[in-house]
Amino acid sequence: MTDEDGLPPLRDVINSYGLRAEKSLGQNFLLDLNLTGRIARCPGSLVGETVLEIGPGPGGLTRAILAAGAEKLIAIEKDTRCLAPLADVAAAYDGRLTVLNEDALKIDESALLSEKAHIIANLPYNVATPLLIKWLKNRERYKSMTLMFQKEVGDRITAEPRTKAYGRLSIISQWLCRVTRQFDISPKAFTPPPKVTSTVVKLIPRETPEFPADLPILEKVVATAFGQRRKMLRASLKSLGGPTEEILAEAGIIPTQRAEELSVEEFCRLSEVYRKRQ
Repeated sequence: MTDEDGLPPLRDVINSYGLRAEKSLGQNFLLDLNLTGRIARCPGSLVGETVLEIGPGPGGLTRAILAAGAEKLIAIEKDTRCLAPLADVAAAYDGRLTVLNEDALKIDESALLSEKAHIIANLPYNVATPLLIKWLKNRERYKSMTLMFQKEVGDRITAEPRTKAYGRLSIISQWLCRVTRQFDISPKAFTPPPKVTSTVVKLIPRETPEFPADLPILEKVVATAFGQRRKMLRASLKSLGGPTEEILAEAGIIPTQRAEELSVEEFCRLSEVYRKRQ
């Protein structure tokens, strides 16, 4: 029995190659073709496009991306056990797939990509946030990022002010990208089932950030503010130095507010006041 692409069903691939998801690599294999196809459609048409995939595993989402028409797919896979099944996928798709046995945290994407690409990935849970931060800081290389996270991280990326999940990841992501939650995925869709629900989030990098700010300074201000999120800003920001209440007033922010009450725009304004006073 084969699927539409002439390859065996994923469950058979996993069994024939003796693949077991490795907890140390944060692996959970997604076998549902309806879901992999839905994820591959999130960026819009992939016909003629270049795509970067991280952690393809046995190639379920990989096959969906290629079936959706991607002209060139570069897959980064750290686990050597997955290279053989991915080679089968590459052979079935006439050279459109390139598989690199690398660590996604260490690769230099600029050396891989000659043009703007889409990132589509079922991210290993243990490296999802560091990878997102890495890509956000090099967002000019990407047309879109369709990424699957554990729901808690997806909540943080898409959170609004005055919510428990709102914090550093929400502010930096939304400042640099247009962010939309796509859909949740039940643990039952994975092999083995993780203990948490997953969430697919789509990020479209902004050509210029939504509000003026310097990224390192914004990160520092946000991290300091949320480091003591229960305290009022006049107290939590003291470690940054300078006349805290005066700086807050210049930024148009009430000193008794807490970090989670400020919008992305207000944090940017605050970081700009700090920058100019350095």
